[in-house]
Amino acid sequence: MKRIICQISVLLLCVCSLQGFAAKKHKPKADSAAIAMDSLMAEEAKYQTYADSVEKSITYRHGTIQLANGMGTVNVPEGFKYIDKIQAEHVLYDIWKNPREENGTLGLILPDSDGVMTEASYVFNIEYEDVGYVKDDDADKIDYTELLHNMQKETSDGNVERARQGFKPIDFVGWAVTPFYDKDRKILHWAEELKFGSDSVNTLNYNIRILGRKGVIILNAIASMRQLKLVQANLPKVLDIVSFNDGNKYKDFNPSIDKVAAYTIGGLVAGKILAKVGFWALLLKFWKFIMIGIAGGFTAMRKKIGGWFKRKKNNDDDNMPSGVIRPSDMWRNS
Repeated sequence: MKRIICQISVLLLCVCSLQGFAAKKHKPKADSAAIAMDSLMAEEAKYQTYADSVEKSITYRHGTIQLANGMGTVNVPEGFKYIDKIQAEHVLYDIWKNPREENGTLGLILPDSDGVMTEASYVFNIEYEDVGYVKDDDADKIDYTELLHNMQKETSDGNVERARQGFKPIDFVGWAVTPFYDKDRKILHWAEELKFGSDSVNTLNYNIRILGRKGVIILNAIASMRQLKLVQANLPKVLDIVSFNDGNKYKDFNPSIDKVAAYTIGGLVAGKILAKVGFWALLLKFWKFIMIGIAGGFTAMRKKIGGWFKRKKNNDDDNMPSGVIRPSDMWRNS
């Protein structure tokens, strides 16, 4: 009797095992999707923890601040805040992983409600270029349609070299905002719509140039085209944020001793598209855009993301949780 019971038990165990195997083999896709979503949310939680730690390390400033090079002043308006040169370098090079360069920033300006790790926002990087006095005689004569076509061709021709360096091709889609020069204030601004590789969301490259006696103050913002209206809404305030100090203003030009720039207003606009390979980008803003495309499953998405990101090893890697996606190399090809 015991033998029969044992045999039945073994048989039942085998049946149960087979049923379990069959259930596992034919597991509903819904369960797989749920597991993928759980994994994704865990990934996002790791990223958020890292982002929070970064935000706590940044000191934001308000009020009137002298630029580190002494050329101008930052007047931070209500609704905005400023990150000084030293901290801006840390953000640009150590956190966002832009290529390090000398005199690459004099600080960052961003909305008061946002931080350097905030999604769906934008940041203006402040720079100064000692190019000389830029004559504005041609400002009213520039054909910006023809200039656009020339810049689109130059961008397309440059894709061969970008591919050789391992970067995505760039398609200069067109003006997001047609160039406009305020002759009274000596401020030029325009915006370009760019497409990187096969990215589903086009990039907004917003440019502001403030002309001075010996050079140009540059404000450059990179965001997605979805932020265009947001940037435009705040533009009147942004245009007044940075100004040259007395003695360095456009009106202070002395033709006897001051250098004249090799190009005029048209040349400022036609400067090579993204001459700085790593240009200032809040790449982390596209984190949500990546996640929206998760319908195909977490494994497939991780495979795709893995092709976008070339992880760079440095001392900061120890501070980032494993598995967290960097806001750094999205413009690179795999």
